[in-house]
Amino acid sequence: MKSRLLAVLVGLGVLMTTTPLSAHHSTTMYNMANPSTVTGTVKRFEWTNPHAYIYLEVKGDDGKMVEWEVEMMSLNHLKSYGWSRDTVKEGDVITCTGGAAKSGAPAMLSSLIKLNDGRMIKS
Repeated sequence: MKSRLLAVLVGLGVLMTTTPLSAHHSTTMYNMANPSTVTGTVKRFEWTNPHAYIYLEVKGDDGKMVEWEVEMMSLNHLKSYGWSRDTVKEGDVITCTGGAAKSGAPAMLSSLIKLNDGRMIKS
């Protein structure tokens, strides 16, 4: 009886810790099957864990400026692609390609960025 109870408790403990971890890495909120591209001016670049973010000012279809939140990979991935905290800076004009938010919010998970100097870099 004690071993059965212990097995159930261990199983529940594993489920409780792995479910949040897998949810963190979900991309279901982004339309990765149909990539979108936005071009804008860097307003802010957050070189933070677990993911880096770029905030872009993008001219909307109505001509008004819209702030886009561009999520990127972890810092370890970005460093392996050649990124550093100085790769982009406020005022740079860049183009981001990736999965836009399915909700219609001005947000995306970026997979490729064209930098101000014309270089293409994974993100």
